[in-house]
Amino acid sequence: MSEMELPERESMEFDVVIVGAGPAGLSAAIRLKQVNPDLTVVVLEKGSEVGAHILSGAVVDPIGIDKLLPDWREEADHPFKTEVTDDHFLFLGPAGSIRLPNAFMPPLMNNHGNYIVSLGNVCRWLATHAEALGVEIYPGFAATEVLYNDEGAVIGVATGDMGIEKNGEPGPNYTRGMELLGKYVLIGEGVRGSLAKQLIAKFDLSKDREPQKFGIGLKELWQVKPEHHKPGLVQHSFGWPLDMKTGGGSFLYHLEDNLVAVGFVVHLNYKNPYLFPFEEFQRFKTHPAIAPVFEGGKRLSYGARAITEGGYQSVPKLSFPGGALIGCSAGFVNVPRIKGSHNAVLSGMLAADKIAAAIAAGRANDEPVEIENEWRSTDIGTDLKRVRNVKPLWSKFGTAIGVALGGLDMWTNQLFGFSLFGTLKHGKTDAASLQPAANFKPIAYPKPDGVLTFDRLSSVFLSNTNHEEDQPVHLKVKDMDLQKRSELGVFAGPSTRYCPAGVYEWVEKDGEQVYVINAQNCVHCKTCDIKDPNQNINWVPPQGAEGPVYPNM
Repeated sequence: MSEMELPERESMEFDVVIVGAGPAGLSAAIRLKQVNPDLTVVVLEKGSEVGAHILSGAVVDPIGIDKLLPDWREEADHPFKTEVTDDHFLFLGPAGSIRLPNAFMPPLMNNHGNYIVSLGNVCRWLATHAEALGVEIYPGFAATEVLYNDEGAVIGVATGDMGIEKNGEPGPNYTRGMELLGKYVLIGEGVRGSLAKQLIAKFDLSKDREPQKFGIGLKELWQVKPEHHKPGLVQHSFGWPLDMKTGGGSFLYHLEDNLVAVGFVVHLNYKNPYLFPFEEFQRFKTHPAIAPVFEGGKRLSYGARAITEGGYQSVPKLSFPGGALIGCSAGFVNVPRIKGSHNAVLSGMLAADKIAAAIAAGRANDEPVEIENEWRSTDIGTDLKRVRNVKPLWSKFGTAIGVALGGLDMWTNQLFGFSLFGTLKHGKTDAASLQPAANFKPIAYPKPDGVLTFDRLSSVFLSNTNHEEDQPVHLKVKDMDLQKRSELGVFAGPSTRYCPAGVYEWVEKDGEQVYVINAQNCVHCKTCDIKDPNQNINWVPPQGAEGPVYPNM
C-alpha cells in the first residue's frame, strides 16, 4: 500500500495538544484547566499507562507541586510518603569511603523538606487530578509526526499507524494513526524526544546555545531487610568505580516499606569506548560502603534513562510557531542536585499560563514567545543559573578538582550572586567526545553473581519490556557500511556496551561481522541516539503502548 493509497486519518480538534504524560505535560494540562475550565486539553502518552515509561531517582523538591496543587498535603492518597530526614555525601575509593561534611555543601544541595518518591506514581497521581478537571489522557498512543499548516506553523501531531509488519507493509490488523489538532502544541516527551529533536532542527532552536549534554542513569529498586532500611536517608556518592577523568555518581534513596532505590549515572561525554555503564553500576554495588544495604535483599525492578545535563547554557529556544518545549524536552535538570521534576512542573505551568492567555486573546498557531522570554526570570532560571558551571568544570578538570571548583562556584553564586567563571562552555557533543579504541585497553569486568550483581538480560526482564516483533525496527541505522567501518572498526562497537538493555550486538556470520538489533529489548533510554560517534542511529517511537512498564520507578 503506497503513501497515496493510505486511508485518510481521522482528526480531532482541541485547544491544546500535549505530547507526554510526564510531570511537565500533566502539570501544563492541570494548569490550563485551572485557568480556564472551558479549554479542551488532550495529553498523549506512548506508554501503556501513565507512569509506565517514567524513571527517575527520585528526590522531589515540592516547590512546583506546592504552586500547582497547594492543598496536596491534605489528600489521603498523595505519593509523597517519605520526607528526607538524612543527607549523606560520600567519596568512594576502591576499598573505602570518606563522608563529606554537610557543612561544606552549598545550601541548595540540602535535601531537607524534599521527598523520596516514585516519579511514576507521582505522574499517576497527577493524571487523576488532570482527568478530574476534564483533561483527556490517551495512553498507548505514540505521537510520531508533527503537523504543519501552509505557513509552516505547528498545528498538531499525528499518532503512529498500528499493525505495520516488518517489511513496512500494513498487516491484517492495520489501523491508521489519528490527527490531533490544536491551537497550540506542547512537547513534553522527556529527554531526547523524537518530535522535540525534529522541531529543534526545523526551527533552529539550538542556535547560539551550547550543545546539550547527557548522562545515562541506571536504576534498581530493592526490598531490603528491615535492619538495613533507614527511611528518609538520601545518600549520594562519586568516585569509584569510575576513574577521575570520567564523570558520574550514584544514589541510594530509602523509601517507605523497606524499599531502597539505587542508581548510577555516567556522564555520556566519556572518552573510552570500552567503558560499560551497566557493568560499572553492578560493580558499584559491591563497594564495602554499599553492599551491606542489599545483603539478604531482593531486586524488584530495573530500568534506565538518559538525563539532560547541559543546564542553563544548553536550554534551546523554548517557543516555536504553534507551541513550545517543556520539561526535559527543554533540558531543565539541575545536575548537582540530580533533580529536574520540580522544574518540569514549573515549566508546564509557565507554558500553560502563557498559552491560556494567548487563546483568551483570540490567538492560535502563532509563536508563544512569552514562554521563551520569561523562563530565565522564573524559579527555573534561578535554579539553573547558579549551578551552570558545575558540569563544564567537572568535564574540564576531572572529578577531584572539577567537583571542588563546582562546589566553590555554587558557594559564590549563593553568597554573592555571581560566578568567578562567568558562564563556561561545554564544547563538544557527547557523540564527539568518544575516542578511537586504539587509544585504550579493554576493561575486564567481573562476572555477575546473580545475588548482588546481574546481567543485562535478566535485568531487562524486570523492566517488563515488550515490543511486537513483527514490526519495522524502531532503531534506525542510517548507513550500515559506516556503522561497520567506524562504530566497529574504529571504536570497537561501543553500542554493545553503552546500551543498558543489550539491544545491539556485533555477531560473526559466514566470516563477516553483522550488526544485530534486538529492538524488542529497548527500554527507550535514547542513549544510542545520543552517544553513537557518527550520529548514525535514530531512535523513533515504536507502536503505541510498547516498551517498558515500570512499577514504582
